[in-house]
Amino acid sequence: MLHFWSFRRLWFYLLIFEHINIRHVTTTWPSSNSSSAQLLGLFYDASNSIDYSAVAKHPPAMFKAAILLSQQYNLTLDGQLLQWQTVRTTNDTMKTLRDICVIMSSTNTVGIVGPTLSREAHIVGPFGATVGIPVVSHSATDPDLSNRRMYPAFYRTVPADETAALALMQLFMYFNWTSSLIIYQNDDYGNGGVRAVTKTFNNNNLTVANTLQFNIATLSIQGDLHSILANGQTRIVILWAIAQYASVIIEKAVLSNVLGPEFIWILSESIPLSSFNQTLSSELIGMFTLEPVVGNLVNAPVNRTLLSEAYEIWQKYEPETFPGASKVDYYALFAFDAAWLLIQSLTQICVNSSSCLSFTNTSFCFDRHFLNSNSLFSAINQNTFLGVSGLIQFAANLTDRINGNYYILKNIQESSTGLDYVPVLSWSDMKHWSLYSQTSTILWPGGTLKPPSGYASTSGVTFRIAMIESSPFTMKTEVKDRLGNSTTKLIGYMPDLLEYLRSKMGFIPQIVLVPSNHSYNGLIDEVASGMYDLVVADVTITAARREKVDFSISVFDNSLRIIVRNAVEVSIDLIGYLKPFSRTVWLSLLAAMVYAGGLIFLFERQQNEILRERSTASAMILSVWFSMGTLLGNGVDFHVATAAGRILTVGLYVLSLILIAAYTANLASDLTIQKSTSLISGIDDIRSGKIPFSRIGIIADSSIEDYYLREISDGSRNFYPIQGVGDIYAKLLDETIDAAIMDVGPLEYMTSYVYCNLTLVGSDFDKSAIGIVFPKDWIYLKDFD
Repeated sequence: MLHFWSFRRLWFYLLIFEHINIRHVTTTWPSSNSSSAQLLGLFYDASNSIDYSAVAKHPPAMFKAAILLSQQYNLTLDGQLLQWQTVRTTNDTMKTLRDICVIMSSTNTVGIVGPTLSREAHIVGPFGATVGIPVVSHSATDPDLSNRRMYPAFYRTVPADETAALALMQLFMYFNWTSSLIIYQNDDYGNGGVRAVTKTFNNNNLTVANTLQFNIATLSIQGDLHSILANGQTRIVILWAIAQYASVIIEKAVLSNVLGPEFIWILSESIPLSSFNQTLSSELIGMFTLEPVVGNLVNAPVNRTLLSEAYEIWQKYEPETFPGASKVDYYALFAFDAAWLLIQSLTQICVNSSSCLSFTNTSFCFDRHFLNSNSLFSAINQNTFLGVSGLIQFAANLTDRINGNYYILKNIQESSTGLDYVPVLSWSDMKHWSLYSQTSTILWPGGTLKPPSGYASTSGVTFRIAMIESSPFTMKTEVKDRLGNSTTKLIGYMPDLLEYLRSKMGFIPQIVLVPSNHSYNGLIDEVASGMYDLVVADVTITAARREKVDFSISVFDNSLRIIVRNAVEVSIDLIGYLKPFSRTVWLSLLAAMVYAGGLIFLFERQQNEILRERSTASAMILSVWFSMGTLLGNGVDFHVATAAGRILTVGLYVLSLILIAAYTANLASDLTIQKSTSLISGIDDIRSGKIPFSRIGIIADSSIEDYYLREISDGSRNFYPIQGVGDIYAKLLDETIDAAIMDVGPLEYMTSYVYCNLTLVGSDFDKSAIGIVFPKDWIYLKDFD
């Protein structure tokens, strides 16, 4: 126990010694009474910053102005006016904690405004919970600080990185961008930003293609900046770094030639443009900054009375640092609202309590607990007011303000005085992105007014393009000019498609026409090895090929068909009309006619006047004629007169109908069979082996061979290998093969316009797609799609 109290006494003496090293701001502001209740302001020592005045002087000035304004309003706490103390922090969290502890050990500190840095907020926030006082930051944006369970005493008036990521995601939706690369500084600010953006993008089907870390200790970027950006697919770079480091990164980007007009840069903070020489300034045109702003810049309500009075106080006590109302740093206004939130809440609890500023009676800072902390936190959570940055409102379960989050997208443009930041778009919680004003115009890198796609541009880039001769996709033709000189020109679907893409995208094609017997899988390997930039041909998209190369979206729907020779013409058969019935049937019909004729003779001989007047032989012949005419449906020379004759005639009519129907059906079937003498009728006949597998032609080393091995032969190469599309037709005509499997497009064209003695059988099968072949992860792939 003695050892413990000796340690505490030693700690206290060290704090007293450290107190003499705390750097307070020396200005003409009124002195503060340390015996009264006070707010402690933590502000980053930005003496090394490129924009020292705004970063270092504006927030402390507005913090003090808020407290002096409360004194003007006579807002007292236990009958005393509120005072202040300020501490300059240096990104050394332990030193910041010591400085706070020294001040709290000897003063009644009831709230903290700050710190500026997220890294410091992770330490100061839990400390505030330990001693029971609120910590309200005007600048710390790390998304982890939004967790109320981890940071019960922490609040912030600045929008969190998750809100910035939401605005950034909606900006990408606004311009139809889909991917980006992020460069970030390696601290809590940068790490929090890249986590928030990545999470938000992933949840909204956007892609963070790559992330690059900037080391703030060595001022270096991880990897080769030019190589990574130039070889990446995206052309949108998000730079998440404070202005001090962002300027260094932009200078490196200038040296690496990865700014405009090819790349779009979006910065999380503005950098001073005067630090770049006039020669390089043109490369900055078209860059953007995405910054949190106050409500009046997006036509949202703010407390203009408070703002005007705070500016008057600032100008009264420190006029040399007041830049003018339009140039005050936005974080200074967030600092004012942070202080005013504490002032309002403290005043509220002191109205309801006679001793509202009670602390535990100890000088050790970690044990000096504010006794009315629960009432103060409850007042903050229930407090709603219109501040100088917008509506201020908090909830018990979140450290971020509920409403009043605003962003402006500024565009670097050239003006009469040089480069300047021009607001072009605005964003709020409710309205999302819209034009900042009706006259706002965005100037993109390169001076264009048209929004870029966000991917690597193909304009002016030369591509080595392989094409393969295959009708009707790619064909050669001779063209003569006016002087009679002949030149070879490529025609067909693929040359037309390539010309359309060239006219739209502006690339320069170097076409290489490979022989028609070149294997398609060989083309895939040549693209993968870098011999060609792309292949524009009838190349089928398959899973195996996707492992080596990438494909465009489908440019032609494909399937397979079977091609065979037309049937050999059948010689004319003079008695072919007798084939529908067999010989037995014909003899039976003849016997039936004679028999029926005999019955007619017997039934009608005595009753029918025509038969009675004839001789027996003549009457018999006439009866058979009657029977035959009735069967054939032809008219006869007399009519039956007896009932038995009529019944027999009806029977002959019925038999006639049956015979004619059967004869017609059989004759049609025989004629159809005679004209359809192909060996196979479809892919099922090939599977069943109706023709020898060795007489089936397959183009070797192609997607068709892959299909055959997978679906028909179970991996056996028992087919007849063919080297090119043209060989298929030659081998069929010289009867080397009996059938071949090929893509439907060339087969339909060739059988319709070239080879009339070849035909297609069966329906199409193995539906697929044809696409343009690109190298794997090619930077221009999305632009082509």
